[in-house]
Amino acid sequence: MTDVAAPTAARSRQRTAARAIAVSAAGILLATLAVWVPGIVGTAASVVLPWLGLLLGLLVVVALVRARRLLLLLLLPVLVWLLALLPTAPGFATTTDAPTLQVVSQNVRAHSGGAASSAEEIAASSPDVITLTELDGDSLAAARSALDERYPHSYAVGTVGVWSRYPLTSADALTLGLDWKRALRVTVQTPDADVVVYVLHAASVRPGQQQGRDTMLANLADRVASDEAAAVVAVGDFNAASADPALGALRGRLDWVRPTDGTLGFTWPAALPLTRIDQVFARGLDVVSSGTMRAGESDHLATVTTFGL
Repeated sequence: MTDVAAPTAARSRQRTAARAIAVSAAGILLATLAVWVPGIVGTAASVVLPWLGLLLGLLVVVALVRARRLLLLLLLPVLVWLLALLPTAPGFATTTDAPTLQVVSQNVRAHSGGAASSAEEIAASSPDVITLTELDGDSLAAARSALDERYPHSYAVGTVGVWSRYPLTSADALTLGLDWKRALRVTVQTPDADVVVYVLHAASVRPGQQQGRDTMLANLADRVASDEAAAVVAVGDFNAASADPALGALRGRLDWVRPTDGTLGFTWPAALPLTRIDQVFARGLDVVSSGTMRAGESDHLATVTTFGL
């Protein structure tokens, strides 16, 4: 019995070691691609990167139970994964006695017929500003019908719109390098401070087709860099996972708003969120809380962010 069991145990340890080596190599490669390689490769790696932690965690458990020497082998990929994911790790909610501004943003999915229910459910939570993206003619009309009475100040262009309790000024439609309008800029005049809000519906990403999105993100970064406003918020559907290299320039101009609910804030697909492509960035504002909510029939969760003014 002993003679048979020993080779079997040895083969099992060898298989475990081989798997650990393969996952370690894959982990280091994915983290490297997600952080430093632009284009479709980095974009794809940034989507997979958060989930790699589950596999690494499972291997750590296996190593603790069956082969503790493998922990040293796993140390490097775990550290690389943590460093790559650190900029997108959850933050912490804060308390403030200052006035606040709550902004809720959702992609309502064009032609889904769900814009009205999304707008009504979001409005029921009484945010100060609501932004909607991927609007078509019918969904814009439905959103206006649902929101205009409670949110008398609004501006919409192309596929994006914003509704506010407070007056809006300096409204501008933005193309951000495309030949049609998928973004806007407004100034929200709260009683305590003016806040510039950018709303973005980035171009879609498909194999071999992501130049439009990358152009919009780069131009948005340039636009906010030259914006002299003291308080700036950028929200919407960025079509880029949180660790996507295409967001690098924007991260250099604005602070990425971390979810404060203990999660990674995944927003898509709504039925089983696997990644966060609906983003929030800010400058000159304190983040009181940041999370997500389900609203309407969209395939995106809404982002819910409260700022201290």
